[in-house]
Amino acid sequence: MKLSPGNGVRGLLPDGDRAEDRINAFKTKTEGNIMKLKKVMALTMAGAMAATTLTACGSSSSTTETTKAAETTAAAAADTTAAAAADNGSSDAETVLQVAFENSISEPVGQGWEKAQEIIKEKSGGKMAIEIYPDSQLGDKSSLIDSMLLGENVCTLADGAFYADYGVPDFGIVFGPFLFDSWEQVWKLVDSDWYKEQCGKLEEKGLKIIASNWIYGERHTLTNVPVNTVDDLKGLKIRVPSNEIQSKGFDVLGATSTGMALGDVYQALQTKTIDGAENPLATLYGRKLHEVAKYLILDGHVKNFTTWVVSADWFNSLPEEQQTWLLETAEEAGEYNNEVQQAADAEYLQKMKDEGVTVVEPSEEVLAGFKEKAQPFYEMGADFGWSDGLYDTVKKAMGAE
Repeated sequence: MKLSPGNGVRGLLPDGDRAEDRINAFKTKTEGNIMKLKKVMALTMAGAMAATTLTACGSSSSTTETTKAAETTAAAAADTTAAAAADNGSSDAETVLQVAFENSISEPVGQGWEKAQEIIKEKSGGKMAIEIYPDSQLGDKSSLIDSMLLGENVCTLADGAFYADYGVPDFGIVFGPFLFDSWEQVWKLVDSDWYKEQCGKLEEKGLKIIASNWIYGERHTLTNVPVNTVDDLKGLKIRVPSNEIQSKGFDVLGATSTGMALGDVYQALQTKTIDGAENPLATLYGRKLHEVAKYLILDGHVKNFTTWVVSADWFNSLPEEQQTWLLETAEEAGEYNNEVQQAADAEYLQKMKDEGVTVVEPSEEVLAGFKEKAQPFYEMGADFGWSDGLYDTVKKAMGAE
């Protein structure tokens, strides 16, 4: 299985000729250090930025002094990074997993992985360790997935909508708008044979899901103009993650979906490049998006459980004992995340209200309007490459037939 040049999202092609094999062998060899280079570049940039500030504050500083300042700052940053790694035991561990994500460390998912650091250290007696890289420190989701396909020891959160773009199209339906009526239906689906089948297909593509029990939250819509019913979304440019499922899932509601990296959303809202964004409360508040968009409707259009994924090749290279430790750790940390998530939701909502956000809690009648508008999405299976009768299959598997 090899990566198609220039196609980071749909990067899976069947084995080809020998020339391609040589190219991929070269890519694997040279790209094996991608993650390390990203860290070095980040440290260097931080040093350069600090040095520039020093120069601006003192016009007599010479180029040599600026360079030395940059080197000193970068070295200090490197020392800090090394110290942090030592704190969680990664410097002495036999096996290290680098967990990277777009969210801030203060969000429930960040706290969940801090808990995972403790759990895996205890389970493995220090043989395994986890390093955490929040705020896209190691790159965006697509680049992390591509690194996994090269066998890197990285992990990130991803969802069915994203996996649909990686060759398992049926997985995308779990991110369809208003598919689930309750979290009980979510967990019933996760425990179903249908779900296990999708995980197996994904593993054949080179990606191994290590946990599916993490609540990311119910996704709500934050806008810079009032939205009281589904009709108010008409024509609004709403940021969604860059995948086809979520894009069309919002388009059917009447909005104009706009794919964009999470880190770019604040400025886009501030400059009115977009009219709104959707995400769970923890993310909306954690990214401070409520500072530049003051209207929130609690539509809960997706009950977003998230999964954590690693390289199948890397996972299979681990001793069986370490595989078990990792799976148990991810599952237990997910339970901790869910406790934090549930407690945090009410707190985030109150904070947003206190900071000037107008919150709409839609009636059952209004929600029924959203759900009715969403139904054409499930008639677009041919566009997504879904199996025949997928919607009915999934509804049955989650106990909602």
